[in-house]
Amino acid sequence: MDGNDLSNLEKCLLQSEALHQYILETNVLPKEHELLKKLRAETKARIPKRALMNVPPEEGQLLSIILKVMNAKRTIEVGVFTGYSLLATALALPEDAKITAIDISRECYEIGLPFIKEAGVEHKIDFIESDAVPALDKLVHEVREDELFDFAFVDAEKSSYWEYHERLLKLVRVGGLICYDNTLWLGTVAHPPQQDVPEFINSVREAVLKFNEKIAADTRIELSQVCIGDGLTICRRVV
Repeated sequence: MDGNDLSNLEKCLLQSEALHQYILETNVLPKEHELLKKLRAETKARIPKRALMNVPPEEGQLLSIILKVMNAKRTIEVGVFTGYSLLATALALPEDAKITAIDISRECYEIGLPFIKEAGVEHKIDFIESDAVPALDKLVHEVREDELFDFAFVDAEKSSYWEYHERLLKLVRVGGLICYDNTLWLGTVAHPPQQDVPEFINSVREAVLKFNEKIAADTRIELSQVCIGDGLTICRRVV
């Protein structure tokens, strides 16, 4: 199997595909913004082997509701890919909101940029092309106490999740949320390493297991791990 080909993998952990389709067709897809639909289709057409890296629409829907309930205005996204979660966030936030978006690849971000522009939300986004750790370190030194973020979404290098976490706890306000994607990693965290999958699946599994163990013991946060997509851990900063 091609190590970069994700097209034969399934992100949804629901055991019944019929149930997953019911959820999508009844609750998710009828409510999905047309430009989000178009962005999903464009990603699949342009880079089919990696299209699975996009946040699934049901998770985008959940993030949108969370942001609206929080009345969030300042958010940070670590890992953008083609921008599905970024566009979902920008659509959910008020006109004067600001999103700091960090990714190592502007090339991928530019696949989604026409849809972001068409939605009229580009002015909300400050895209930073960079490795996440140095970009976060820079923000830690620059952001004032009254400029702390309300919300952070992380979908980047899984082996660096804990490094991101330590920095985001300095950047997200007390009471704010930090959400980590892929924390059930295609369901592999509940089983021994598999032999019939690309090598990176098992190596990332180990990184996710270590992160899950550490974050569960972190007294600086409250958390809830949600079985949506292939796992979303929602953390609320308490100190």
